[in-house]
Amino acid sequence: MPVRLGPAGIPLSCKGRTIVEGMDDIISLGLETMEVQTVRMIAPQHFEQYWQAGVLANKTEFEMNIHGPYYSELLGNRVERGRSLTKIESTLQAAKTINARHITLHAGHYGEMGRGQAANEQLANVFAGIVDRVHEIWHDDEDIYPVFPWLKDGTPSKIGIETSGRQELWGSLEEVLEVVNHVEGTVPVLNIAHIHSRGHGSMRTSEDYGEMFDLVRETIGTKEFYCHFSGVEHRTGNAMHYTQIKKSDLNFEPLAEFIVEEGGWLDITLISDSPLLEHDAMYMLQNIEKARHKQLERKAREDRRRSLAAQTGRSAEEIKARELEIASARTKAATAEMKQKAADQQAAETKAPGEGQPEKAAAKEPKAKIKASKTKKAEAKVDDDVFDFDEDDEDLF
Repeated sequence: MPVRLGPAGIPLSCKGRTIVEGMDDIISLGLETMEVQTVRMIAPQHFEQYWQAGVLANKTEFEMNIHGPYYSELLGNRVERGRSLTKIESTLQAAKTINARHITLHAGHYGEMGRGQAANEQLANVFAGIVDRVHEIWHDDEDIYPVFPWLKDGTPSKIGIETSGRQELWGSLEEVLEVVNHVEGTVPVLNIAHIHSRGHGSMRTSEDYGEMFDLVRETIGTKEFYCHFSGVEHRTGNAMHYTQIKKSDLNFEPLAEFIVEEGGWLDITLISDSPLLEHDAMYMLQNIEKARHKQLERKAREDRRRSLAAQTGRSAEEIKARELEIASARTKAATAEMKQKAADQQAAETKAPGEGQPEKAAAKEPKAKIKASKTKKAEAKVDDDVFDFDEDDEDLF
């Protein structure tokens, strides 16, 4: 069950802002991957740091990935498609330079074509062309193998088609799977926040994740998954913006539970899209470890019950039922004790202070002291004060 986690971009805590420095910080955190963000255009001067990142990734077996331009019009007219493919070309060149395992791309708006088979067929043709172009770039010049050693025996980057989070954008899970199923060299990029938003908050339990992964496996027959995860604010089936995981109705615990309990067959890369980047990536890692710990505790309890059953002649189910009874009795006793302590404390607080004075009379005492204090202050004022300040006035700010 390989699970690799990392941020979508250079960590927020990284003092330097180069990809190599970001990789160093990610590795020091115990994470294993990152997704380089080339969401607009790539300036030529960036390729030096991309090559350095590729060399480091090749030496350390660190998984590099890359995200293409956010805004694409692959379902537009010829001019719009050409403009989008020009931007994607830069991403493909950068992917070769950093030895990226996945290249994540968007399709864009439905446009005039709308939903349906025609749109899926056009995108299948477009992505098939992109896959061919990746192979051309990867093997176009053997003379550069000494500089890019990973090109000689490596596998070209896989084109990842990302699920979208808005109704007007092509990219429902079913649409993505249909295109991927017809284009070799492509993989689905399961953006959980987008799937959750488009499904009006559909990803809530471990069973929901089981159904999603089973659908993907049955449709395209894969055990390798590339996923994005973040908290998300959504409305009417549309993602509004990413949030940190703890502030969203999309919880990570059910996915962690599924990965540990049912996901032994998964080979999964999880990229944190959260505004907190590496912090939420670490949060996801901690939740997976917590789920593993719970699994070990449960198995230990089951082993102990079977051992006791063999020694006492009772069934494991009877022993479990007895343990639940004892736990319930302890919970009730603890609750009763807390209630008694609260009642005793409340009774103590209602007693009158001083020498048996009634509570109302005691309550009047502070007021009397305050009044006397004000009287003394008034008497202590000097006659030649220019400004008459009341010391009890509250600050206006």
